[in-house]
Amino acid sequence: MLDEYKRLGVRMVSTRSMGFDHIDMKHAQEIGMAVGHITYDPTGVAEFTVMDILMAVRRIKEINAKTMEGDFRLKGMLARQLKNLSVGIVGTGQIGLSVLRDLSGFGCKLYYWNRSNNEEANKYATRLGFEDLLQRCDVVSIHLQYNSYTHHLFDAEKIGMMKEGSILVNTSRGGLIDTEAMISALESGHLASVALDVVENEFDLFYYDCRDKDLSNYYVGKLRGMPNVIYSHHMAYYYREAVWGMVYNSILSMKQFDEGKEVPLRLI
Repeated sequence: MLDEYKRLGVRMVSTRSMGFDHIDMKHAQEIGMAVGHITYDPTGVAEFTVMDILMAVRRIKEINAKTMEGDFRLKGMLARQLKNLSVGIVGTGQIGLSVLRDLSGFGCKLYYWNRSNNEEANKYATRLGFEDLLQRCDVVSIHLQYNSYTHHLFDAEKIGMMKEGSILVNTSRGGLIDTEAMISALESGHLASVALDVVENEFDLFYYDCRDKDLSNYYVGKLRGMPNVIYSHHMAYYYREAVWGMVYNSILSMKQFDEGKEVPLRLI
């Protein structure tokens, strides 16, 4: 596709997303194709993440399912309170930092892991080593870019290090988690719950009408049927302010490139 763009005279590709793992960056550089991405107000994704955490802690999916069935018994539905839990944030970029800021009002113990010290994050949380965070926290929320270094960062070994009965939340990229290992941990009870806005191999499903499609061979087909899995189809970013920022910043970067000006979010 990049070669065809080049043949047609296109000089820059601007992706309307923060993530750029869907672009062959090496090949773009080889053929001299400029690549830019965008930024947007991250607070809406942070709000969505906090919502997912609260829904998992309070077992909302299970409650809703029983309510719809007319089963109003309380037995087996005892939940926990966020303020009494330890929450670990993996990655303190704009979104991870915003999640920390939002969670600071709940009274829970907050920890974070980042490759470098983050002075702003230190206002809300204690920095830990990655494995220490996994072993200590009741809730772990992932906020990292997806690349060859972070692919399956949460594999069977790392998920096995997490506390028994802990909760895993991912609103970043599906490939950060080894989905088979995660499903096994859910089935064994090692993980109490997961909340996902993303999943591996989602791109031929999202954002299409798949009501008549057999999803049994897709992870989404397995996950959506599990009572302790909260699942949405990659839409934590889908709110008015963010979509406006995506469109505006994508067009702005191309305009600046065309005018020979510096493109702040230029990748290549």
